[in-house]
Order: sequence, then structure tokens, then C-alpha cells
Amino acid sequence: MTDRILVVDDEPDLEDLIRQTFRRQIRDGALAFGFARDGVEALAKLRDDPGFDMVVSDINMPRMDGLSLLAELQASSPGTSTVIVSAYGDMANIRTAMNRGAFDFLTKPIDFADFEATVRKTIAHGAALKDARARAAAAERAHASLSRYFSPNLALSLAADAHVLKPGAERREIATLFTDIAGFTALAESLEPHALGELLSGYLEEMTEIAFAHEGTVAKIIGDAIHVLFGAPADQPDAASRAIRCALALDARAEATRAEWAARGVALGATRIGVHAGPAIVGNFGGGRLFDYTAYGDTINIAARLETANKQLGTRICVGDSVVARYPEFRGRPVGNLILRGRSEELRAYEPLTADRHVHEHTAHYLQAFGKAEARDPGAVSAFAALLGLNSDDGLVGFHLKRILGGASGVSITLD
Repeated sequence: MTDRILVVDDEPDLEDLIRQTFRRQIRDGALAFGFARDGVEALAKLRDDPGFDMVVSDINMPRMDGLSLLAELQASSPGTSTVIVSAYGDMANIRTAMNRGAFDFLTKPIDFADFEATVRKTIAHGAALKDARARAAAAERAHASLSRYFSPNLALSLAADAHVLKPGAERREIATLFTDIAGFTALAESLEPHALGELLSGYLEEMTEIAFAHEGTVAKIIGDAIHVLFGAPADQPDAASRAIRCALALDARAEATRAEWAARGVALGATRIGVHAGPAIVGNFGGGRLFDYTAYGDTINIAARLETANKQLGTRICVGDSVVARYPEFRGRPVGNLILRGRSEELRAYEPLTADRHVHEHTAHYLQAFGKAEARDPGAVSAFAALLGLNSDDGLVGFHLKRILGGASGVSITLD
């Protein structure tokens, strides 16, 4: 990449001196120079060719001096770094130039070693500014993405069918998931604002990008919690499988994020995920200035309850049997027959597993232990105890062992 410098000076020999001094860099394509005799000519060149990375300008010139040129550049090209050149004793003008936004200054007679060092420093500064602006723009786009009322796939649907925008709702078969970070409220209160902003913005951006990659619609983001829909607004016959694959991807990314922040001394809690499938009322519950594309119904409530159930079960992902029934290739292990808060009927729940975990012998032994518990076999205690001895981090095994030791039998579990 060639760094381009516009030199503005009315000394007739300066152009030849610069070309001679930087002949190697010019030949190698590292630097390219343009020249103007005063501020008027410089502005005309910049209008015709705005690709210069920096301007080196003398102060004392005819028609338009360097200070006037600097003021014009600050107004029209604030991204262009400017270096001012003046006599050694002209510190008043140099100070004025620096106050008006010049990046650096050189004194006459010009020391070309100093000139070259200043060029390198200024070019590096300009590149850093461009990178910072790009990152700021990316952050603004991420913020806009997270704060908009609907997700990209919904926007595509709206382009094809403006009817979706109208207030109202419809009953659809969907799959849905909820996520929440364990202990995030307490963590947020202990973090400095800049750290909290970095953590939450990065986390939400990563999570929503994963949801979008699985063509989910992000219905809501409330704090650190995310609600994702599959099968709305567009039909997705494979909504259940999308929801499970998305949940596993979210879990993997969230665990990686936890490790990254742990290395920085921040104990980020696990992301808990609940998934369920079934009918729901979906649509735009608003209109005009208020636009809220969301879903309501028992399916939504159960998914939210399953997310909360992870806290007691020792799992990170908990899915209802309706999801498993709609996904023949489902890989996972049964959690139990849950009686969720506010409900009287049992719901068979499962923990989805990655392919590696599904074929691991630990899972086979878990299924044997769970089968004994379901059959009320006293051998379930020793089976779960042996499993916990092999893997003390298996929260679900620990949950079952504790409840059986506490006198429970079977796999019917009432959650408070």
C-alpha cells in the first residue's frame, strides 16, 4: 500500500529535494508525493484527488497561508493529518497551528531525517485513526443491529410481504429458545462501566450472529437475556432442529466467552438455554411508532421455564419433548419428567448433546443409571455415585444423586 503525501510550499527547490531524498521509497511504491505552491492550489488538488493520507504545509505562502489552509482542512477533510512547517523562531504560529488541529510540526531549514520520521509517525497516526473510525462504525452497526425491532430474516420477509408489518397476529407452529446468563445482575454491579459495556456488547453480538446464522428471529433482548424464534415470520419445517443446533452453538460460544473473560479475572456465569416447540400467537403487537414483533402462548412460557430449570438441574441446555419429537436426529439424554412452576402436568425434558458427548461411554452409563432411577431400582444410587466419581463436573448426575439420597424415587421432578 502506498502512503500519499501532499506537500504545500512555495519554495521552488523543495520538490526536487524531496524526490531525491525519498527516491527509494518512491521507486518501491511505499510513498507517493503531490505538490502545491499555496493553500488555494492545495485545496484544488484535494478536491480532485482526495486520496492523500497527510498534508505537509508551510505557514508563510501567497494567496492562502498554512494556517488558513489548516482551518479549511479541518472543516472539509477532518480525517487528513496535517504537519505544519515554519521557521524555528516562529513558535507563536506553530502553537496556533497545533491548537487548530495540526498533528505535528517541522522547522526550517528542514532536517530530512526528521521529516522522514515525522512522515512515518503521522502516517501511523492516520492509519490508527482510520482503524478506530472503522471499529466505531462497526460498533454503531452492532448497536443498531441489537436495538432494531426485527432481525435480518424478518426484514427480508417484509420486503416480500409488507402485510407482515400490519398490526395483528397469527397462530403458527414454532420452536423457540430463551437464554440468560447466570448471576449476571450481581456481576454487572461489580464491573466498571467500560468493562460491562465491552462484555455485554461483545456477548450479545456473538449470540445474535449465531441466532441469525441459524435463521432465527431475535424477538427480544432484555439485558443479557435473548429470545429467539424459529418458524416465524417465515415457515421453517425444520424449526425444531434449527433451534437445537442453534442452542448447541450458543452454548459453545458462551463457554468460550466465559473462558476468555476468566483469563481476564472476570467470573462470567454460564449461559442457560431453554428450548420448546409448539403453537404460539406470533405477530406485530403494535404498529406506527411502536413495533414489537414477538410471540405469546404456552410454548413460549414453557421455553422460559425450561431455561430457568437449568439452575436446579445442573444443566446449561434443557429442551422439551415436543422439540425432540419434531427432530428425529436428536442426540441427547433424558433429564426427567418435570413439573414446571405454575403447571400441574409433567413434561419430559432432555439435555441435547454434541456428537462427541453423545457417543461417549459416560452417556451410555448415564442412560443405564437413569433407567434404574426411572424403574425405582435401588442400584440407581451406586450407578450415579460411580458416574459422579468419574466426572464431578456433571451437574445433572449430581442433581439426580442428591435427590435420590434425599429420599426421592422415580424421575418425576417438581421444580420450584
